[in-house]
Amino acid sequence: MHLKKLSLVNFKNYEHAELNFSTGFNCFVGDNGGGKTNLLDAIYHLSFCKSFINPIDSQNIKHNTDFYIIQGNFELNEKKEQIHCGFKKGKKKQFQRNKKEYSRLADHIGLLPVVLVSPEDTMLIQEGSDLRRKFIDTIIAQFDRVYLDKLISYNRIISQRNALLKKFAEARSFDKDAIDVWDEQLVELGMVIHEKRVAFLHSFTPIFKKHFEFISQGKEEVSLEYRSQLAGENFKDVLAEAMAKDRIVQYSTAGIHRDDLICTLDEYPIKKLGSQGQRKSFVIALKLAQYDFLKSEKGYRPLLLLDDIFDKLDPSRVVQLMELVNGSDFGQIFITHTHEERLTAVLEGIDDVKIFQVGGGMVKDYSAKSITDDAT
Repeated sequence: MHLKKLSLVNFKNYEHAELNFSTGFNCFVGDNGGGKTNLLDAIYHLSFCKSFINPIDSQNIKHNTDFYIIQGNFELNEKKEQIHCGFKKGKKKQFQRNKKEYSRLADHIGLLPVVLVSPEDTMLIQEGSDLRRKFIDTIIAQFDRVYLDKLISYNRIISQRNALLKKFAEARSFDKDAIDVWDEQLVELGMVIHEKRVAFLHSFTPIFKKHFEFISQGKEEVSLEYRSQLAGENFKDVLAEAMAKDRIVQYSTAGIHRDDLICTLDEYPIKKLGSQGQRKSFVIALKLAQYDFLKSEKGYRPLLLLDDIFDKLDPSRVVQLMELVNGSDFGQIFITHTHEERLTAVLEGIDDVKIFQVGGGMVKDYSAKSITDDAT
């Protein structure tokens, strides 16, 4: 799979842009704030139906306009795929595949797998468990439609159950039968989700360890541990035991929405003891493992988006990373960097490279010495 052409109208700081890409490396260089990451965000948008920077669609519209359009021409399994996303203030977002609109955005997830590596990824380690669950869910949902549908249903029921708990507290009453209706559905959905997460991490963890070992040159040992209240327990019993607490706090404290992924370096929590370089290497290895896993499951190569990933990596780790990316079976890659000279040096000896200079809502195809966007 590869993205042949990207077209933007009024998306973030771009009034209009059209870019034709290489099937190998595509590099966006320029000062911070110029719009490099916005180009990656547009590509991500075409895969996940939303921005990875700001999920509020109205805030992705260029100032003083009232709509945006993102369109991508892909080649997937030797077939052309045209993906169109349009949003206008006050209207429902339109998402089309080959000019046919989706009835549910969820039906598009997984068609065009994308793996994004960005500076914010270190929050996977540093922040709460919700980000680590989202990481797991994002991978599985791209190859398992049943999982995605059950996860959507589970989250909807948790919201309804929480609303009921709050209602009980306000009314100073309690209806166990009403709660049991939701709990029966949670048990059915939660067990399936839990089992699929366990199976996924069993296959995923060795791939992650392999990538980290290569990037770190075998200097450190890492591990992932999946923690869940459902491990070895009956979900129905877990819910029953948590009921007294749920009634007090007025939300659901037990279930797969509380699961976590414990990340360790040399048997210690990397969140507390890892250096910036070690944490960045950890999350890059997670993302490269995500790439390999999706490639195996989908039968074709995802797009790889690398947003300013060389920052806070020492030179030896940068060399290892680029050797890994160039030497392995990676497909189309998109990279952002602030310094063209440094990026050129990192990419030395790599064929099929296209460089775009980005700044102020303009994109210049440096390889062809031509302007691809005349926006102001």
